Amino acid sequence: MYDFLIVGSGLYGAVMARQLKDAGKSVLILEKRNHIGGNCYTENIEGINVHKYGAHIFHTNNKHVWNYINKFAEFNRYTNSPIAIYRGKVYSLPFNMYTFNKIWGVRTPEEAEKKLAKQILDAGIVEPKNLEEQAISLVGKDIYKKLIKGYTEKQWGRSCKELPPEIIKRLPVRFTYDNNYFNALYQGIPIGGYTKMIENLLDGIEVKLGVDYLKEKEIYDKIIKEKIIYTGPIDAYYEYKLGNLEYRSVRFEHEIIDIPNYQGNAVVNYTNKSVPYTRIIEHKWFEFDINKTKKTVISKEYSSEWNVGDEPYYPINDDKNMKLYNQYKELADQSKRVIFGGRLGEYKYYDMDQIIESALNKSEEILKGVV
Repeated sequence: MYDFLIVGSGLYGAVMARQLKDAGKSVLILEKRNHIGGNCYTENIEGINVHKYGAHIFHTNNKHVWNYINKFAEFNRYTNSPIAIYRGKVYSLPFNMYTFNKIWGVRTPEEAEKKLAKQILDAGIVEPKNLEEQAISLVGKDIYKKLIKGYTEKQWGRSCKELPPEIIKRLPVRFTYDNNYFNALYQGIPIGGYTKMIENLLDGIEVKLGVDYLKEKEIYDKIIKEKIIYTGPIDAYYEYKLGNLEYRSVRFEHEIIDIPNYQGNAVVNYTNKSVPYTRIIEHKWFEFDINKTKKTVISKEYSSEWNVGDEPYYPINDDKNMKLYNQYKELADQSKRVIFGGRLGEYKYYDMDQIIESALNKSEEILKGVV
């Protein structure tokens, strides 16, 4: 018998397990994959910690979360400074003075502000009806065409005119020569990789790998005294009886290359639609390899439609899907024993710091008997 069962060993499940274990509770984790860590799992290949499910860059302004996660990992000073390539030309991200100089030839913030304001005014968009209009109303036509349109349409598999404006509520625009993508006080990558960090979180906690909880639900539910924390897809838990929630999925092509430096940066976005992948990650630059390893590992990311059986990545939080999710949530709210948490359990995109904060708050509620 265990006090708690946690389904999934990703960041939400790992933090939840740590908190419950430290409070004296017995915890069992079931993990469907053959490794811990969920999508932030890193695998050492050729001496390089490879982000197997896409780049994960920790960033937060939440000091409480930062202090908490630093108990389980030492972070380096990695700063996310991606670049974009459009038709062979290189642009800085986020949109800053380097970007404006490359596109318009301006050199001062005043020149850039005037140019941007004119483009927005000329567009004449008062109430954006779709993502294209929303983006143009924020950054003008030139930046939209070169750095947003193609990338976004590849990512979502739809025309920007068919996507809701809410997807791009705001875009980072900085009139400084600053390539720091995240406006966060704390950021970095765990030294030694995310898997090591998750291992530290799960120290002393029993984990069973390769177990599909939904196929063995009746067996495991019988050995749990208190609650089940489920971090998988909420619609899968209910056997899709109300219908399938929709996601975008991502396919990764990992490649070992026999040179020390492939692209000179960790993250390079490809924003013209004729390039089939959205970006290339070169993993060694997350940890300041500086050519220590003679080979390099890159990952090309291809966005794709999601089908049942594929790995779900990005919830499509449009009106149709949110209506369906709320119906599933009504079912979940009736359960006294099962708590749904995390990106899939709550059908919500989370940054890593938000996942940690959510798990800390929910574990506190559980231990206080609030839920």
